[in-house]
Amino acid sequence: MKNKKNRYIIISVVVVAALSLGAFFWQNADSEGNHVQVERTTHADGEEKEHDTHDHEEHSKNKSAKPDEQAEHDEHAEEEGEGGHGEEIVRLSDAELREFGVTLATAQAGTLNQYVELPGEIVLNADRIAHVVPRVAGIVREVRATVGDQVKKGQLLAVLESRELADAKASYLAAVERETLAQANFKREERLWEKKVTSEQEYLDARQALAEARIAKNSTEQQLHALGFTDDVLKELPEHPDATYTRFEIRAPLGGTIIEKHMTLGENVGAEADVFTIADLSTVWVNLNIYQKDLVSIRKGQTVRIEIGHGIPSADGKIAWVGPQVDEGTRTAKARIELSNPDGSLRPGLFVTAKVAVGGSPVGLVVPKSALQTFEGKTVVFVRTDEGFEPKPVELGRQNGTTVEILSGLTAGQTYAAEGSFTLKAQLSKGAFGDGHNH
Repeated sequence: MKNKKNRYIIISVVVVAALSLGAFFWQNADSEGNHVQVERTTHADGEEKEHDTHDHEEHSKNKSAKPDEQAEHDEHAEEEGEGGHGEEIVRLSDAELREFGVTLATAQAGTLNQYVELPGEIVLNADRIAHVVPRVAGIVREVRATVGDQVKKGQLLAVLESRELADAKASYLAAVERETLAQANFKREERLWEKKVTSEQEYLDARQALAEARIAKNSTEQQLHALGFTDDVLKELPEHPDATYTRFEIRAPLGGTIIEKHMTLGENVGAEADVFTIADLSTVWVNLNIYQKDLVSIRKGQTVRIEIGHGIPSADGKIAWVGPQVDEGTRTAKARIELSNPDGSLRPGLFVTAKVAVGGSPVGLVVPKSALQTFEGKTVVFVRTDEGFEPKPVELGRQNGTTVEILSGLTAGQTYAAEGSFTLKAQLSKGAFGDGHNH
């Protein structure tokens, strides 16, 4: 029991000694760490103080140099403001002008026309239309053209087989033979009468027979001429094979476009049937409706601007005819304009608006409305200078549907963009957003 108690005492002493030794070492380590931290802090404070001193010296130097540098910077900024982005110039070469469709014109005095707007319609030129009829009845054996085809004058359109034609050719050939026989008989009787061998009555009878034969031959010849046969064809007719006597060829009486066809293979067509309609569309008519209130203003020879719309270019013409009557139903009169139509864009049946120039007054400067653009809230005209195209603000005066009077901002003799000025505006706007090509 006593030994067990001694053992507890020894263990307690050992534990206390260990705890005391550990506390001693921990206190020494913490003291050493604090010393290091103090040294580090002191060192850092020294560096920071040195750095602050250096920054203060640099700041003093920069502060003393700032006025000169600031002045130089301000001067540079001012130069950029005057000669950089403040410049409003569009530079395009002649090739680019053509590519963008920019048309130039010279500012000059002109006439400001007043217009009357009239509705109208494009129609076929009635002087250039052909209704093709066979002129003989027959059966259709060939059809060589159809609607939409371009044909030339004299081109073969169709072939008929006609018994009526065969009878006409046969009558002509018989009349030719009778004339030949009558001519020979007359010459024989003439010789005998001159020799006093035959009587004068027999001579006169032979002469009358020849005259009747010639009349019959001329009659049958005229019938074939009416069917379109020429003298050269009739001379060759006796040499033609019999199979061709029934063949009748329908040919184009003029060059143009086939707009209607009314025949099919095997069909029996009459002599007066309208089998083809051909129209020369190189020119068209525009029929205008003139209201009663405008009759006094419209007359032959006036200039007219025809606007079709839908992407079809406008056209200019002159009034060629004004109708003498007013329609009882519509209370309008007719006026006609003939227009050239080389590309076929003016199609019959299209409705149009016609602007008839009925009067005008002289003005100092006049430009088309297509030359005007709005830039930075101002109406401008792009004027060509040595540097490029510059937008010049202008003051507008009187105007009509197509042109406008310029009161100020543009002078006579200056070159400006009359068409395509929107492209110049777009280039200028693009440059304002950072594209340096135009500024």
